[in-house]
Amino acid sequence: MEKIDFNETELIVSKATMPIIALRGAVAFPNTVESFELVRNISRNAVNKALETNSNVFLVAQKDDNLDKPGVDGLFEVGVVAKIEQRVRVDEDIDRIIVSGSYRAKASEIRELDDYLEATVEEIQEPTLEDKEKNEALVEGVLSVFYKYASAINKKNDEIKKLVSVFDNVGVLIDNLAYSLPFRVAKKQVILEAVEIDLRYEEIIALFVNEINKIEILSEYKDKVKEKVDKHQKEYILREQLSVIRNELGEDLTENIIENFENQLKKLKLNKEITNKISKEISRLKMMGQGAPDSALQRTYIETVLGFPWKKKTKDNKDLQHAQEVLDARHYGMEKVKERILDYLAVRNLTQKGEAPIICLVGPPGTGKTSIAKSVAEALGKKYARISLGGVRDEAEIRGHRRTYLGSMPGRIFNAINTTQSRNSLILLDEIDKVSSDYRGDTSAALLEVLDPEQNSKFVDHYVEVPVDLSDILFIATANSLQDISRPLLDRMEVIEVSSYTENEKLHIAREHLLPKQIKINGIKTENINIDDETLLILIRSYTREAGVRNLERQIGKVCRKVARKVYGDNACCVDVKKAELIEFLGKEIYSFDSKNDEDEIGIVRGLAWTAVGGDTLEIEVNTMPGKGEFKLTGQLGDVMKESAQAGISYIRSKSEEYDIPNDFFEKNDIHIHIPEGAVPKDGPSAGVTMTTAMLSAIKNIPVRADIAMTGEITIRGRVLPIGGLKEKILAAKNARIKTVCVPEKNKADIAELSSEITEGIEIIFTKHIKEILDKAFVK
Repeated sequence: MEKIDFNETELIVSKATMPIIALRGAVAFPNTVESFELVRNISRNAVNKALETNSNVFLVAQKDDNLDKPGVDGLFEVGVVAKIEQRVRVDEDIDRIIVSGSYRAKASEIRELDDYLEATVEEIQEPTLEDKEKNEALVEGVLSVFYKYASAINKKNDEIKKLVSVFDNVGVLIDNLAYSLPFRVAKKQVILEAVEIDLRYEEIIALFVNEINKIEILSEYKDKVKEKVDKHQKEYILREQLSVIRNELGEDLTENIIENFENQLKKLKLNKEITNKISKEISRLKMMGQGAPDSALQRTYIETVLGFPWKKKTKDNKDLQHAQEVLDARHYGMEKVKERILDYLAVRNLTQKGEAPIICLVGPPGTGKTSIAKSVAEALGKKYARISLGGVRDEAEIRGHRRTYLGSMPGRIFNAINTTQSRNSLILLDEIDKVSSDYRGDTSAALLEVLDPEQNSKFVDHYVEVPVDLSDILFIATANSLQDISRPLLDRMEVIEVSSYTENEKLHIAREHLLPKQIKINGIKTENINIDDETLLILIRSYTREAGVRNLERQIGKVCRKVARKVYGDNACCVDVKKAELIEFLGKEIYSFDSKNDEDEIGIVRGLAWTAVGGDTLEIEVNTMPGKGEFKLTGQLGDVMKESAQAGISYIRSKSEEYDIPNDFFEKNDIHIHIPEGAVPKDGPSAGVTMTTAMLSAIKNIPVRADIAMTGEITIRGRVLPIGGLKEKILAAKNARIKTVCVPEKNKADIAELSSEITEGIEIIFTKHIKEILDKAFVK
């Protein structure tokens, strides 16, 4: 219906200022008495203000019922001035008021005050109908159409006539009918704004005619539906009676279930192999009968197989820009992962097929390996399922249990696809390096078929016993270390290394992701906390020591909780968090990086180590003393470190003449290698050159530069072998204020991949032989 325009100069007669009560889902009319509850504070405040003056309020309908606090633009202009007759407290937060509508009015100005809405309203003069015969004719016209409407909705005419017979004025009659009947707000508002009697009459008649037509159409369809329902109901009752009769006669009752299974199988239109298998199982169920002990298990199997999404797929989102935006918004850095996903999407768009890659994200805990899988699923528009493999040691968890066992069920792969109801979903195999094996089978071997693109197109679950195509599934695996993954399994995956975060990356992640997340979780607002980058760096350096950001998020959460307490308890508007506040909130600083030595010393060399929580520096100390040629190693060293030390001493002894070492030195002196911080386990093939340099320094009594650090493995011939974890080691050297780092020549490609932010300020020397390290490390 169109909005009615009226002549303001002729109809507006007076002005007044009063509070506003916004009505949701209702329209008030003059000459009516209305009762409603006040739930919103803005409405209660308006009533309080009105009762302080003349008890008059302006009742006006909201345009959108969903708005809890409607503004000036959210209200209609025309409403009703009403007088508050009574106010009753219903509940602690709910009041009920009774109002009587006085006259139509238009809001010339609406103001949003602190606690309520106020309007300057202009009374709209109601036109009078002087012609009594016309008034009576219009009344009869409205009533005749209204009685038809009442008959259509099955209301008794006698009761309705008593209710409407009291109104002899056509304007008042129309207002009361519009108020009382369950019409929509927009339609009632049109009648309220139709001030002229003729216009109001036309609108109410048109409204009744439209409603009658709708009711007749719905009634026609209702009769047709009822006829069909009655037919099905009759069939259902007859089938139930037949079922009871068969029960009494001891006959089989599985026919309905079997018929339903057969219909489902026909609709699926599967290949011949799967169709024949399921048909045989249905026939076996039919032969069993309802009373057979295995009938329930057989029925469960058929339901499971038929419920599998054999042909259901979701449509991949092919928008590369959208994928880029989602990945960038959720994760800072991780460029290799993002590039690989975008490459996959581009190939998929071009070929319309393409093999789904088996991606394995390897890196320390807390670096976002698990969470990025969700982001990838969202970027590609795929369904997502996660399978945690940590501690799984039963092969049947992957392949499923054979149906000969009691309580058998499908494997986790089949269940994950069944859960997503999509044959091209994304499945995350979390912690794939933590699977194990025992007498129940090798879990890693069971995963070989799942993750081999050449085999997984016909993966057979022991429970299902029919081939399932996994080639469209996008598998993403996560692991903390490649050392614990079996070689055949690793060979089937594309490994992407997710390395440790730099301080700058952690700062960006904390500022853009962790801090907003914890602010929301802990119920405070952005304006309640002010923490600058310098303070965040102190938090990163002194309160966390990790490769990822998991513990950093916990510490930021602690700070936010302390801020929330001050905001709520002390009524603080904004808490400025500096170093002093960090100490107050989190206690004294927990960590500090080992700095380089102040002086060049004999027998002390700084090595670089990779740990599960990032890089670190290790100070290796060597002492020589008179003795019987004993060789001691202390400091909780693993077998690999001990072998590196043995290789180093063998090299030194073979080059005794070259380094001017007396022939009887090793028989008359003991050598003791010690690595402090004994509580930290150290076992990796990267400390050979460090221990060799320290031993030769102690034997030759030559100091080693304090500003140099080194990493690399040594052979008994003095060759330097490549190592891993370079990014973390270079970061550790930088934090220790080391200026020069010796790395193996064969690691030059790894250094080239590092950003300038990591290598800036550090001289990197590539070495092939231990002699090159000694030339740089020894003080001449």
